[in-house]
Amino acid sequence: METVVYIFGDESGNFDFSQKRGASRYFILTTVMMKSCAVGDALLQLRRELAWKDVLLTEQFHAASDRQAVRDQVFNCLAPFNFRVDATILEKRKAIERYQTDVSQFYRLAWWLHLKYLGQSIHDGDKALIVAASLGEKRKRQAFSDAFNDVARQTVSHADFHTAFWHDATDPCLQVADYCGWAIQRKWESHDDRSYALIEHQITSEFDAFQRSAHYYY
Repeated sequence: METVVYIFGDESGNFDFSQKRGASRYFILTTVMMKSCAVGDALLQLRRELAWKDVLLTEQFHAASDRQAVRDQVFNCLAPFNFRVDATILEKRKAIERYQTDVSQFYRLAWWLHLKYLGQSIHDGDKALIVAASLGEKRKRQAFSDAFNDVARQTVSHADFHTAFWHDATDPCLQVADYCGWAIQRKWESHDDRSYALIEHQITSEFDAFQRSAHYYY
């Protein structure tokens, strides 16, 4: 029987390969996979309710910049819904030099590792819409989009799939991915699992891609 699945992905961390202040230790790719986008509808409704209460919001929910009171309500909104969360974690200091100097290739690696695993849950003949949150200025954004599309062709060609590369303000389900990725990042970067505990029941995998490597390049 044909199944339709929706996959929304967002990244946490940055492409600063150094130990300077503000450089993240990890680059984390997080996806939420669902058969219904009802959680996105619920998130839009929550935004309207908060606006009615004169709660200050930007054009979208964004976990890193939202106030804690808003985060609490978003996580409460997400908790009842049936979707799976998967994360691929790359410790940047363990990335070889060519990935540090060509961030589009590093981004490609993250998606390849991620979709190679996630593609096993997409069956032959399924329909899949895979949406990545766009990032970077115009020139780099095209390179990232090309990398993402190329990886999808390699890893989920057994399904009837389509891809999109959208700004996270355009779809609330990308904001779900942002929130889940932020919670996972807080756990890995800061050992803060307060928000992680709220979505732990929805997390299927956390793959530490460089776990077996003990070599640091900087």
